[in-house]
Amino acid sequence: MSDDSPLIQSLRTAVAAAPGDVPLRLHLAELLLGAGQQDAAIAEAAVALQHAPGDAQARALMTRAMGVPAQPPEPMPEQAPEPAPEPPRTGFDWKAAETEVGDLLPPRFVEAPLAVDGSGDPGDAEAWEVESTGTVRLADVGGMQEVKDRIEAAFLAPLRNPELRRLYGKSLRGGLLLYGPPGCGKTFVARAVAGELGANFLSVSVNDVLDMWIGNSERNMHQVFETARRQAPCVVFLDELDALGAKRSRTQNNGMRTTVNQLLTELDGIDSAANEGVFVLAATNVPWDVDIALRRPGRLDRTLLVLPPDAPAREAILRYHLSERPIESVDLGKLVKVTDGLSGADLAHLCESAAELALLDSARTGTVRLIGMKDLLAAAKGITPSTEPWFAAARNVAMFANEGGMYDDLVAYLKKRRKL
Repeated sequence: MSDDSPLIQSLRTAVAAAPGDVPLRLHLAELLLGAGQQDAAIAEAAVALQHAPGDAQARALMTRAMGVPAQPPEPMPEQAPEPAPEPPRTGFDWKAAETEVGDLLPPRFVEAPLAVDGSGDPGDAEAWEVESTGTVRLADVGGMQEVKDRIEAAFLAPLRNPELRRLYGKSLRGGLLLYGPPGCGKTFVARAVAGELGANFLSVSVNDVLDMWIGNSERNMHQVFETARRQAPCVVFLDELDALGAKRSRTQNNGMRTTVNQLLTELDGIDSAANEGVFVLAATNVPWDVDIALRRPGRLDRTLLVLPPDAPAREAILRYHLSERPIESVDLGKLVKVTDGLSGADLAHLCESAAELALLDSARTGTVRLIGMKDLLAAAKGITPSTEPWFAAARNVAMFANEGGMYDDLVAYLKKRRKL
């Protein structure tokens, strides 16, 4: 049961109605601190810093709240002797901080709910669940204008203009294969395409399909596409296609070979009337390991290279990962320049590392401070681009296995970056 005063209760109601009103929230925090509710005051100050990281009043209030002993008694003029002072505070009250921050902030990294659940009876199509892409659009993909233009020309424009498609005899057969180094946003781009189409999203990986019992893997693959047909419009996203559709000439596993055959059969049915509204996208880090039959015309015949984020994309990614953290005086332009070549995953790791540096420093000194450029630059200096091993392998493919110009876009990028 709350023992708040009527004024504090009224302010809590007002703050809940206007969560972005920083002065109102700070007024509430001041009253809570005056009432001896240090933990609640810290919580309100932390939320205020999320909305206004540079607010001096919020920072000062946070410092006072974390350094003030809980509800210090005021000595009366005639009262004697005073109680012995509490021992000096040597560090954070980690238990209280964990409780407050745990209620305020969502977890920084969580596992996305699986779009496909392969458990249960493989013949039960309802075991495969689709998810809505919500409001994700290509406009939400920072930078990467060339990628967006290629998707628009090869995939989206014909779908949006059925009259022009019929006029020019443009077929909707085939799917789109996204390839490139890991951590560069292939899955997010696929979700954005589904959002542009207003379609459901069904993500499939090798673990969702393969089964130890003979015939079940092929049945699982068929049920994936059957579910997509019932949930149309639907994008079927084949993640890690090199595992789902590995070259049959290189595998000795008969079950894997028959699974690839089943996938080929399902892809060949995409142009039939029964498959109207089903779109196939796939992603892989190693397209040279994908069975060549999957990439022939009418199947996954459109390929798109997804590279490490360019400058506008890096700025958008950094801004996103720093938006919920307490920062001050961050020069995004400078940070974008020093992070050239880093993948989206690398940039997320950079922000996490910078937050760790500030947290450890605050723990050592006992004074809360915000994340600054010094932390971000130190974190960037310690990160090696995770894409370099991929480019080392891709360089050999571009030089010696570019049959029919299949990897011309990769060759052009490597030459531009002087890696070839």
